[in-house]
Amino acid sequence: MKTHTKHPERRLTLRTLALALAACVLPATAGAQGAFPSKPVSMVIPFGPGGATDFIARVMQAKLAENLGQPLVIDNRPGAGGVLATNYVAKSAPDGHIVFQSWDTHTINPLVIKDLPYDTFKDFAPVTLMVRLPLIMGVWAPLPANSVSEFIALAKSQPGKLNFASIGAGSSTRLHAELLNSLAGINVVHIPYKGGGPAMQAMITGEVAYGFFSLAAMKGHFQSGKLKPLAVTGTKRMAELPNVPTMAESGFPGYEAYSWIAIYAPAGTPEAVIARLNKAYAATLNDPEVNKRLVAAGMEVVASSPQQLADFQRKDYEKWVKFTREAKLKFDEK
Repeated sequence: MKTHTKHPERRLTLRTLALALAACVLPATAGAQGAFPSKPVSMVIPFGPGGATDFIARVMQAKLAENLGQPLVIDNRPGAGGVLATNYVAKSAPDGHIVFQSWDTHTINPLVIKDLPYDTFKDFAPVTLMVRLPLIMGVWAPLPANSVSEFIALAKSQPGKLNFASIGAGSSTRLHAELLNSLAGINVVHIPYKGGGPAMQAMITGEVAYGFFSLAAMKGHFQSGKLKPLAVTGTKRMAELPNVPTMAESGFPGYEAYSWIAIYAPAGTPEAVIARLNKAYAATLNDPEVNKRLVAAGMEVVASSPQQLADFQRKDYEKWVKFTREAKLKFDEK
């Protein structure tokens, strides 16, 4: 009989121990269930609809959401040459649920704008260099110039009277044109706009004479006859525009320039989250249908590692530092 009286106590002890162990395990289980991403991911774009950055986001949106397992929200935040959106992401929670889809303004703005409210290299965690793309020198259709040489002759006959559009002082759309100004010895005036959409509108109405923009931004206007392409900035002609020469073929053998689009997270984002984002973006960029649409828009898919993006952005920054110093290019931005 005495042996039976010990069993309830033993069962009680084991039960208590089991409950205690369960209590210890629950937080770990909850943590596993809350693995990234645990809610929709917001992709912040520094310009409005109509440009290359917005285009690539919308091409990738559905497939990227599928690969992440959460909805993907596109958040256009134009203004101040990309600074407003960039600063918003820099100050966001470093949990991977808000990411920054940059244009190359990201590494050019430090050269252009004094007292940036963030540090370009310290306040962001690189995720992936998605694509790079040559730009196209597109001009207002009625402009009496059908080649780069004819454009240069026109500009030299009217110094300071022609103008070009950009998406901001700290963008390749500006610096590519300034590079042509420097190499050709012409004076064409810079007019900045808040994104590719407004810039395109200015070009097709003749408010500005020309601009360097992506095929995605200008293709429809080439087809409608409102704009005409004169040259591309890459090392080879584009499949979509086989009759349009490169800048090198147009008399500028040293002219080679690309724009690029990359993904960043706020600094301090856990490495596991960065790895998860990188994997999802790579899978999306290499999806056959997504890849096909990006290539058709004149983009070269890269899908780099985070470290490759970190190395690339530093080299890009140093390249434009060298050019702006040698060209003695001045910026008015404070």
